[in-house]
Amino acid sequence: MMAPSGSGGLRRSCQRVLRWIPVIFITVIVAWSYYAYAFQLCIESIEDMGEKITTLLAYHVIFILFTWAYWKTIFTDPMTPSKEFYLSYADREQLEREGRGGAHQEVLKRLAKDLPIYTRTMSGGIRYCHRCQLLKPDRSHHCSVCDKCVLKMDHHCPWVNNCVGFSNYKFFLLFLAYSLIYCIFITATDVWYFIRFWTVGGSVHQHLRQYLDGLPDTQAKFHIMFLFFAASMFSVSLFSLFGYHCWLVCKNRSTLEAFRAPAFRNGPDKNGFSLGFGKNVRQVFGDEKKYWPLPVFSSLGDGCSFPTCLVNQDPEQPTTSSRHNSTAKSSGETHLFPARPLRESQTRLLGEGAGQKDQQGTSNPAVTIEIET
Repeated sequence: MMAPSGSGGLRRSCQRVLRWIPVIFITVIVAWSYYAYAFQLCIESIEDMGEKITTLLAYHVIFILFTWAYWKTIFTDPMTPSKEFYLSYADREQLEREGRGGAHQEVLKRLAKDLPIYTRTMSGGIRYCHRCQLLKPDRSHHCSVCDKCVLKMDHHCPWVNNCVGFSNYKFFLLFLAYSLIYCIFITATDVWYFIRFWTVGGSVHQHLRQYLDGLPDTQAKFHIMFLFFAASMFSVSLFSLFGYHCWLVCKNRSTLEAFRAPAFRNGPDKNGFSLGFGKNVRQVFGDEKKYWPLPVFSSLGDGCSFPTCLVNQDPEQPTTSSRHNSTAKSSGETHLFPARPLRESQTRLLGEGAGQKDQQGTSNPAVTIEIET
């Protein structure tokens, strides 16, 4: 009876070890690139002292930022939903008794009515994780590799052996940015030595012989040559990946949302969380620009709820209490969890309708419109 459990535990342990292989591979490549560039190129091959010092200083600044961002992406734990999204023991028992039919959804709706949950399944039901036994917050998903629900999950990245989500998405972006800068910098400063290999006149043998004669030793020559190849190839792949995630940030989408638009009560809406370019960027990087280039957490929000372009309250959600309204008014903040997306034409019509209602004295205080110029 213990054999299956023991074999299963051994298998999981082996899987955890094997998942570190991509990270180890990247670490070895980076360590070799540091040796090849700092020692073989800068110290051994560059003769001008001023150029040597300048190149080494610039290289180490980029290298530190790159490794710092990579480290934070790997070792920042993905954030999971807060405790109010988990079901109590009594609620779990009631949910199990109801099965999977309409009564099951009625129980979930009752449990979700006091939570800022506005996204739905594609069939219109409340999103529920049977594995974690919780109501899924907006934009969260269950990661089968990490075996837990991750807030604003983007994807599980094998190259960092971690889920990329709300807690480390900024670090992942900076890792892509600094790794791209790192590769471009190496390519640009190493290209002269690479060109010397190919542009000396004569046969291939003469190319190699004259190139070797022009550099300090054979070991440095081949390190420099392969460093150029590796950096230029990584630059191409990193440029496309970084460009794609920049596009996602501008649209305020995750990778999962780019493949399947989040669904609300009125149906899927790929732009449901888009607030405009400026606010979309600040959602990831924060309001203080001095922290944008640093791998320190500065994203806005708590990961469980997100401002959207939705402007009117979901009728199935509780209305804002008078105490909350007075607090919001005193602090100057608008309602953070609106519910239905409105297009530009709908927003214009709603604005006109609101103006008429104001004249008639029947305006709805639960409707909040936020316009970004």
